[in-house]
Amino acid sequence: MRTADFRYPDKAAFDMVMGELKKRNITMETIADIAFDLQKNFYPDANKAEFLEAANDVLHKREVLNNAMVALELDRLATKGQLKQPLQNIVANDSGVFGVDESLAVSIANIYGTIGVTNFGYLDRVKNGAIKELDTQKDGRVNTFIDDLVGALAAAVAAKMAHQYA
Repeated sequence: MRTADFRYPDKAAFDMVMGELKKRNITMETIADIAFDLQKNFYPDANKAEFLEAANDVLHKREVLNNAMVALELDRLATKGQLKQPLQNIVANDSGVFGVDESLAVSIANIYGTIGVTNFGYLDRVKNGAIKELDTQKDGRVNTFIDDLVGALAAAVAAKMAHQYA
């Protein structure tokens, strides 16, 4: 039920996402760097500052924040063992046939069209840099959603920049 005086908490949503990413050593610069590396050969005149600005734009979109909040919260709950079975074991083990983590990520990448989705697919396969670190981290923290989230954010930034330079 929606209350009449509800207003979408844009700042709180952004702060929550950035706070959760920061706990995992992911910053806006991390995302911009991944996107820059993905696009630098196609747009040699682009600079990292532009990618950082694009990352800021992407991370302020409600659609992005909604998917990011859900993804981050599911990882947090799974880390604490607070999901119901069998979902807890599926998420905690990052089951290859689960696919919901990729679905949330594709929803973010798709905001920027086919190029966002294909960039995400590429990043999901190669899993380089921070994405690989999150995917292979064995510190007791569940990262089922966050590795795909970071890839999707970088893919969206790369797509946004591709649209800008097209």
